Amino acid sequence: MGLPVGALVAVAIVYIAVRQRPRGAIESAAAGRAERRLLIVIADPLEDPAAVEQVSRAATGDVEVMVLAPAQIGFLDRWASDVEGARRDAQRRLVISLAALAVAGVEAEARVGDEDLVQAVEDQLGDFPATEVILVSADRTATAAADELRSRLRADFRWVVSGRADR
Repeated sequence: MGLPVGALVAVAIVYIAVRQRPRGAIESAAAGRAERRLLIVIADPLEDPAAVEQVSRAATGDVEVMVLAPAQIGFLDRWASDVEGARRDAQRRLVISLAALAVAGVEAEARVGDEDLVQAVEDQLGDFPATEVILVSADRTATAAADELRSRLRADFRWVVSGRADR
């Protein structure tokens, strides 16, 4: 009886340990830099005119802009290691968002990131040391990610909730 219970406890401990992520501050190498760098994270396409206006106002002046779209992989796709559909969807969100920003006069680079929004931001800040981060989502489903970014980021953080017409 003791062996099966011990094995079950060991499996539970390993499962909990694997699910835990570090919760320390997310540092950006941009601290102390003179130039502005803006990282725009799009959970949904940036196509709402009011949201585009808010983001373009933040991108005025001498600022380098990077747009990041996390690849939103479904449960079954993750198990099957089929990430192509998620990457295509992320690229579609990037094309729509970059086109809207270009119409507003904002030039930006774009990248597809990790499926976990917070992890995608943390990874991107290693390559693109942003001084400001803006999260764009079509509704409040990104609340947990926004709260975590707000508490962990050392760069300025803003959350723009867009009102898309098709939702």
